[in-house]
Amino acid sequence: MPAAGAAAWAGELPGRQHPNRPPLELLSHVKYSKTVSIHVMKSNLFNNSTPSILLQTSSCFELLAMAAALLRFFLLLLLLQLGPSACSNVYIVYMGERSPELHPALVQDSHHGMLAAVLGSEPAAKDAILYSYRHGFSGFAAVLTDSQAARLADWPGVVRVVRNRVLDLHTTRSWDFMRVKPSPSVGILSESRFGEDSIIGVLDTGIWPESASFRDDGIGEVPQRWKGRCITGDRFNASNCNRKIIGAKWYIKGYEAEYGKMNTTDIYEFMSARDAVGHGTHTASTAAGALVANADFRGLASGVARGGAPRARLAVYKVCWATGDCTSADILAAFDDAIHDGVDVLSVSLGQAPPLPAYVDDILSIGSFHAVAKGIVVVCSAGNSGPYSETVINSAPWIVTVAAGTLDRTFLTKITLGNNRTYVGQTLYSGKHPGKSMRVVYAEDIASNNADDTDARSCTAGSLNSTLVKGNVVLCFQTRAQRSASVAVETVKKARGVGVIFAQFLTKDVTSSFDIPCVQVDYQVGTAILSYTTSMRNPTVQLGSAKTILGELIGPEVAYFSSRGPSSLSPSILKPDIAAPGVNILAAWTPAVAISSAIGSVNFKIDSGTSMSCPHISGVVALLKSMHPNWSPAAVKSALVTTANVHDNYGFDIVSEGAPYNQANPFDYGGGHVDPDKAAHPGLVYDMGTSDYVRFLCSMGYNSSAITSMTQQHATCQHTPKTQLNLNLPSISIPELRGKLTVSRTVTNVGSAMSKYRARVEPPPGVDVAVSPSILTFNSTVKRLTFKVTFQAKLKVQGRYTFGSLTWEDGTHTVRIPLVVRTIISKFYVNA
Repeated sequence: MPAAGAAAWAGELPGRQHPNRPPLELLSHVKYSKTVSIHVMKSNLFNNSTPSILLQTSSCFELLAMAAALLRFFLLLLLLQLGPSACSNVYIVYMGERSPELHPALVQDSHHGMLAAVLGSEPAAKDAILYSYRHGFSGFAAVLTDSQAARLADWPGVVRVVRNRVLDLHTTRSWDFMRVKPSPSVGILSESRFGEDSIIGVLDTGIWPESASFRDDGIGEVPQRWKGRCITGDRFNASNCNRKIIGAKWYIKGYEAEYGKMNTTDIYEFMSARDAVGHGTHTASTAAGALVANADFRGLASGVARGGAPRARLAVYKVCWATGDCTSADILAAFDDAIHDGVDVLSVSLGQAPPLPAYVDDILSIGSFHAVAKGIVVVCSAGNSGPYSETVINSAPWIVTVAAGTLDRTFLTKITLGNNRTYVGQTLYSGKHPGKSMRVVYAEDIASNNADDTDARSCTAGSLNSTLVKGNVVLCFQTRAQRSASVAVETVKKARGVGVIFAQFLTKDVTSSFDIPCVQVDYQVGTAILSYTTSMRNPTVQLGSAKTILGELIGPEVAYFSSRGPSSLSPSILKPDIAAPGVNILAAWTPAVAISSAIGSVNFKIDSGTSMSCPHISGVVALLKSMHPNWSPAAVKSALVTTANVHDNYGFDIVSEGAPYNQANPFDYGGGHVDPDKAAHPGLVYDMGTSDYVRFLCSMGYNSSAITSMTQQHATCQHTPKTQLNLNLPSISIPELRGKLTVSRTVTNVGSAMSKYRARVEPPPGVDVAVSPSILTFNSTVKRLTFKVTFQAKLKVQGRYTFGSLTWEDGTHTVRIPLVVRTIISKFYVNA
């Protein structure tokens, strides 16, 4: 986490150099608090050569320069001694829900007045403030000292003062794979009129408006309810918007307050909503791209590219920049505008890695809370820290949190050894092949002098002897310390090798390699190739061209990288909620920058991550909102979760990529893999509103006055242990089952008025489950019914999480929710 606002060049992410600052080798890192750090220029003034250096300085100019350096250094020392309260940082002063009686201009004036009272003058307040949040909620971002922030934290009406944080960024087949096809006359796509007039807001790196994916052919006029605008800037003007892209804004004040002015000379970036990175263009076209024929990535994955809701509108909010950084002050400003502008869905493919902040300190949770309260569905990525448990992020119950799954498509190539033995591997390399056999060498045999065998074996950076690598294909093996094929490619390329064979625990996520071929194989194939290289004096290999293989793989599977539950912040809230395609997704890209010297620029690119799965769900939500405009965000989420698939395209239980592969469970995919057609007609929904989320916040221990300010609803928190368990989610997660426990849920009938549902239970192993009543009968007057679920542990043991399900069926609909239970023994817990 970058230090918030020390010097303009302070606060680096560990191991990462920010392009606007001096090289790290010129800096020494001196910490003076847990979160704020300052880098001090290295100086010879503190070694034994200082006198000789001063005596050897012969010119007045040099003496003056040395004196200036001394002055700067002692000023920095003074800052260190004064402590963090003397340094300015970016803080967000969050004041909760905006009073509906107050005009936004008056809210903004009140923010300036508060700040002027603390800073001492109106001009000082004007200089310090970055954003005034006045539409969807109330608050502001400003440059403050720690002591000033502390004074504002005690100000009446202030819910929280949090320091600005930096968050990270987390198709031709995927929509067909999910059976969202434009040709049938029935199904969610035709019933929703292709998502017509739904508005998807995308918080990302911007958009490349000239992409064919953003044509507005056949789309009607902009909805009259739309209040947003297209903000002009560098190579972006009003004409770049159309009936598809109806809004475009960009936010950089929080970024520049942290890092200094964006240096567009050294960084390829646009001071506008134009996308210099590609990530935002990819996610936007995945959610709502128009149909584009003959799309491909250098001949791979060719076909018709389209988004999930081809006639939905796009509102672009550029909050992330070419450095990969997205600050919370900018993100909250985008949420505020999006609520005002009138989006229906917000697609947010970014987040903060664990440890997770409290919900009232997490800007994504705060912004999404207010969006959901206004009826906007907020869809977020689950994170890319899998396959490890408790790594899921964006875990607030009002967010739809999306895991990543695979498709039934991959990209294979043939490996032919000099002894004519052939093997198959995965590759995305589509550049030139020499068309001849090349010498293949084992990485450990060509290690550099200062590298150990393990580093060389996995082709860790700097571990290979360039002389021995030059002109050869290198066989590398994944190790615990070095798991990345991309690292191996860079190592071999820098050593002037001509190709990589990377043996690894194999997943369907294929590494992009543009300058030299990289073929990924499993350990068995890698070992066979190693045996060949060690048995021959001059071992050779020939690598074939990549081919797209479609429909011949089992899928979906949960991607290896997809973050897993349970939530480390609130394990009684099952996360993730749902899974969607997120591996090897083809979508529009920014053609302005060459992706490699060998390939140049592209209009479409294959990418992987929960960043890719998130907009798939956003597109489905846009379709659902077109069909059911009055559904609440909770009802939409329920429809997704309760109709999801837990079986793959061959009817087997979905598998989770891991070491080894395992049967997937709700911590991998929530309710399962999304089924858009079924979600359009779920039968029953588990609905909720703001008052339910208020009770949840109370159960998390937040005080009543803060929650009242946050929601503008009077909250008297009466914490009971079961409050979270009784939250009307489309899941039941019990992290601590002691003996017997009963929870309740309420379902709303959105299907045929005259319906009768029967309960079917698959209890988690080691737990008895009873549902009462076991039959729910609806009619024209009875549309909501409550039932109770009782859990009884069979064994008095300290258990692990086990999984089951509760399904309501009426002969037409199957409404399934996951059950997650962990039994515990009270004596193991001091506070039990």
